[in-house]
Amino acid sequence: MSHEDGLELARARYGLFAVVLSNLAIVTVAVVGVWRLDGDKAVIVGVLTAAFTAVSSMTTAYLGIKAVSNTAKSIALSEARGRELTQKQASPPAQRIS
Repeated sequence: MSHEDGLELARARYGLFAVVLSNLAIVTVAVVGVWRLDGDKAVIVGVLTAAFTAVSSMTTAYLGIKAVSNTAKSIALSEARGRELTQKQASPPAQRIS
């Protein structure tokens, strides 16, 4: 595994950790908020709707950014391989000295 691969793996792990931790914080605040509202259904629905929206937005943003990043990396790697192959094909063959 190269240094770049290790760095990308660490970014993915810590990014996912941050999203999960943020989602847990949102859920905790929503649960405590609902518990403290003592049954006011209109406000509870608002709190739960806002919490659901925040969790889904956070998760969707992370997954979208990760997908775009992976796609860009894949394209860059395939273009680099294509350039290397083109350069190998374009270079003249080595001459033998007898």
